[in-house]
Amino acid sequence: MQIRKPLEIVILSLVLMVGLLGCNGQEESGVKSQSAMGSCDWVGEGHVSVVDDLQARLEAYVPTELTPDISHLDATQNEVLNKLVAASKLMNEIFLLQATPCHEELLAVIDGFPADQQAGLRRYFSINVSPWDRRFHHEPFFGSWKHPAGANYYPLDLTEQEIALISDSTQGFAGLFTMIRRDENGALRAIPYSEFFKPQLDEAAGLLREAAVLTANESLRAFLNSRADAFATDDYYESDMLWMDLDGVVEITIGPYETYEDGLFGYKAAFESFVTVTDPVESARLANFKDELPWLEARLPIPDEMKNTNRGGESPIRVVDEVYSAGDTRTAVQTIAFNLPNDERVREAKGSKKVLLRNVMKSKFDNILMPIAKVLVVPEQLGNLTAESFFLHTLWHEMSHGLGPGKITIDGRQTEVRLELKETYSTLEEAKADAMGEWDIFVLTRAGRGYFSENILNEQSATYLAGLFRSVRFGIGEAHGQANAIQYNYLLEKKAVLFHEDSGQYSIDVPVFEKAIADLVAEICVIQANGDYQGSVDFIKRYGGVTDMLAASLARLDGIPVDLEPLFPTYE
Repeated sequence: MQIRKPLEIVILSLVLMVGLLGCNGQEESGVKSQSAMGSCDWVGEGHVSVVDDLQARLEAYVPTELTPDISHLDATQNEVLNKLVAASKLMNEIFLLQATPCHEELLAVIDGFPADQQAGLRRYFSINVSPWDRRFHHEPFFGSWKHPAGANYYPLDLTEQEIALISDSTQGFAGLFTMIRRDENGALRAIPYSEFFKPQLDEAAGLLREAAVLTANESLRAFLNSRADAFATDDYYESDMLWMDLDGVVEITIGPYETYEDGLFGYKAAFESFVTVTDPVESARLANFKDELPWLEARLPIPDEMKNTNRGGESPIRVVDEVYSAGDTRTAVQTIAFNLPNDERVREAKGSKKVLLRNVMKSKFDNILMPIAKVLVVPEQLGNLTAESFFLHTLWHEMSHGLGPGKITIDGRQTEVRLELKETYSTLEEAKADAMGEWDIFVLTRAGRGYFSENILNEQSATYLAGLFRSVRFGIGEAHGQANAIQYNYLLEKKAVLFHEDSGQYSIDVPVFEKAIADLVAEICVIQANGDYQGSVDFIKRYGGVTDMLAASLARLDGIPVDLEPLFPTYE
């Protein structure tokens, strides 16, 4: 709905005034040049309107309180938890600056809307950390500003020559932990995170050190002190190594990790945090899985020279409940599990840690996955959906991030898949992990490892099928959503997934699926091993879109939440 012209004029005047004042306010806070342009005048350009279906978009996110039982923690552990949550809240502040140029100025525009619209707009702005809808290709849900592909990591006015300069990883702009800005002469400069976000990082470091003094857990103390040091040096290797050794009831994952937000190059890491409490019994149940990773790597359906046999096999597994989340992971689609760190040096030395967020996962299975399945999966296969299969698929998805090509050699040059595939890396890596997770379970079952139920192939196939629709609803502007569109279209082409026009439902041909999933794993891994950027672009272009049939199927899911909006009443 278009806002009437007189109101537009009021809003534009307000924005221009706030824009002129906003940059000075940011400099006073100690953080220089937070806007990629240095000026926020562009916020006052264009029509200020709001989408007609804002209420439906809000209803796609179901407010969900995440209040795990922490009654077993003693007074000191609770005090440590409070310090870790306080440090995590600073990750929210940093991520706002990384994700959205002129964040405060854009948020101030909402003040010019009618009073009955402001609460909904602010809530949806908070979910997306911007006026750009992450489910719908980053299109604005109010205003008409074009989403910057590079978020706020780069100047918005990059020339073609500058884009080429940045894309050359030898020029010093491709580092994970730098913001790219212009100096006083207009030339590009890479500013270390430790300098750019110094006020927030110094405060967070202080809180981590205070928690380190309090905790009786030596592994947590060592990590917290090392991560506090890393905030000042941008060298996260030692603290990543120590994070792998964390072994306690209270744990935290905090720092710059994933590069999804950088849609221009896929170079820059976003700050995030998970504060969790561990279930040691459930974690121990899964511990044997990590020992299978070298065996699985050796059996990947790709040439031996493409396999990554140098990665460490330690790969601990943690089953946890989420106490608080912040930063990159708090926006839009909520994480149900993660596999970190991403540093290939750590992975080669120790592997990677798989963390499953049990309370988040259970909420999604009950409130989202099962309702979707009842609409789109044929009744004959509906009975094969189980919470355990959803859990196992999520676990092996994360395990699979530690399998396949990582460090590679291109024309005699040592590099990484991430650097070569650039902005396509995240989508292709998520599709690989999804497909390979199923392949892992199938191969282990065929080898008689005895980990799973007798009906596991049928259970995994049906649960995976429903999961495709759950994740593709995130939108193909988001890596996980587009990765699931790739799988859907690929498996339809291979006739592993079948559409039944009479009912509008889907079934999965389990034997065909088993072969097709191996083929999909192979195709993606070969692209990664070759560092084939153009091959990645072409593969995503061929399979990564939403067809009319898929769109019609998704339309039948209206009324079913797309995802959770996490609430942490204990800490907010």
